Amino acid sequence: MQAIRVALVDDHHVVRRGMRSFLESFADIRVVGEAATAEEALTLLTQWAPDVVVMDLLLPGGMDGIEATRQSLRLCPAARVVILTAYTDDARAAAALRAGATGYVRKDASPEFLLKVVRAAADGRSMVDPAVAGLGDGGTAQIDDLSPRELVVLRLLAKGLSNREIATELMLGEETVKSHVGSILGKLGLAGRAQVASAALRLGLIRPDEV
Repeated sequence: MQAIRVALVDDHHVVRRGMRSFLESFADIRVVGEAATAEEALTLLTQWAPDVVVMDLLLPGGMDGIEATRQSLRLCPAARVVILTAYTDDARAAAALRAGATGYVRKDASPEFLLKVVRAAADGRSMVDPAVAGLGDGGTAQIDDLSPRELVVLRLLAKGLSNREIATELMLGEETVKSHVGSILGKLGLAGRAQVASAALRLGLIRPDEV
């Protein structure tokens, strides 16, 4: 089995060393690079070619973790970004997800939870710490059930777009979008499209002013 290639971006050396030591204790994880700033990481990212980037939200210099997430995905579209931060407020979590982050983990979460999120991200699945963005018990399991494509469709549904408009936006067939919508409603236990916006808000995927 090919190891998951992980890059660590955090300005605290002790934090990076602790993450590296823990993650590399598992045979399916390989840390391919470390950086203390977003700017440093972006210069090395294509060289590292990571599957997952674990990104601190608050970084020194002129770029924070949210903008660094955008830039990282521009440079390495196949990579997934997991935000690791002390912040748990709705606005930051939603901004990170809008920037393209696949996961969001508190720094005081258990190392085992970080490992689970990294593995999920490498597998193309999204996980958000249940204590983040107003998620209650079971919130992580719900968002974990959605594929990256379904997360995108969910955001567009919550903004009020029709199946046809979503199909045009994502360059998909309308029947494909219809299938995604049905899957989303089923996985989140929603009775219909009318409940989508509140679910997306609860999961921290959109802002109230986007509904």
